Amino acid sequence: MTASLNKAFVGTPVRNVSAKAAPSAKMVTKCGPYDEELVATANKIASAGHGILAMDESNGTCGKRLESVGVENVEANRRAYRELLVTTPGLGEYISGAILFEETLYQSCLDGTSFVDALNASGVVPGIKVDKGLVPMTNSNDESWCQGLDGLADRCAAYYKQGARFCKWRSVVSVPAGPSEIALNDCAYGLARYAAIAQENGLVPIVEPEVLLDGTHNIDETYAVAEKIWAATFKHMADQGVMFEGILLKPSMVTPAADCPDRAAPDVVAEYTLKMLKRRVPPAVPGIMFLSGGQSELESTLNLNAMNQTPNPWHVSFSYARALQNSVLKCWAGDEGKKDEAQGILLKRAKANSDAQLGKYSAEGEDASADVRTYEKGYKY
Repeated sequence: MTASLNKAFVGTPVRNVSAKAAPSAKMVTKCGPYDEELVATANKIASAGHGILAMDESNGTCGKRLESVGVENVEANRRAYRELLVTTPGLGEYISGAILFEETLYQSCLDGTSFVDALNASGVVPGIKVDKGLVPMTNSNDESWCQGLDGLADRCAAYYKQGARFCKWRSVVSVPAGPSEIALNDCAYGLARYAAIAQENGLVPIVEPEVLLDGTHNIDETYAVAEKIWAATFKHMADQGVMFEGILLKPSMVTPAADCPDRAAPDVVAEYTLKMLKRRVPPAVPGIMFLSGGQSELESTLNLNAMNQTPNPWHVSFSYARALQNSVLKCWAGDEGKKDEAQGILLKRAKANSDAQLGKYSAEGEDASADVRTYEKGYKY
């Protein structure tokens, strides 16, 4: 990272909870052919009251979701469900980006409109999952590493040609496993190489080192590991010349483990999470798009709202999958006659999290089903 890039955002005013001043791409020193576009895309996604719909589950994981509501895992059913999501009227009012799986990026609606065109028409930026998933790591504490760097440049170029403008790579670390130094460093280095390759090919990289919820550890133990992985990730990204103004982050919120008996209230989660960000994340980064990590729809929204009660240097928002879709899928369950109702539920959840991004969310009127946990132990997708 050059000194000019590191200094590009010195003096930028602190953003408040209700508005975000999008920096001009011209403020960033030109280093690559896509720099201005990357900055513009990142700031469009990280705009006030907006977040990301993560609908990038692999075909296997999407199949598990479908089968849980009695729907067969075939391409036609996956396409029908994803069409429901991308054609939801008014989606762009609250959603600024949608992460797609490779199959979905090339799919079309029944009327022939490509999913990419449908999203663009709604003002939603199409994105793409580019990693190849988690596999066991040799000589570790039963940990995983993320594969997919081989051929990544060619894939990113093809995805850009198809219309994607941002991408996502998920790697994980485990608190009960330590994490081991080899797992931590592999996670951070892999994310940095991915981010550099993505930017070189015109895609804004979402950087996602997820601290898994598996275990019984408390919030302090989660915090310690979160600080470690973010320190290592930004060190490697700086070494690889990644332009921080042209990335988005997708971290876990700092919470106790799924099986920890001591739960944390939203204000405590907000305190720990914002403290971690302030100590580890440069303010040049345009947006922090939190994953829900198995929290319930309600819990993830309450925690996000709590983080936006005080000013901070970033756009603190959401990139939710199950926390936006859980109730939607249960309503639809393969019945096209329920499509409009299911889309209404998606819009309601998107608006709730849009309000939370602005620090204006109220849980009044929420259905009890919104507080059902979506946690899956050992989630790999």
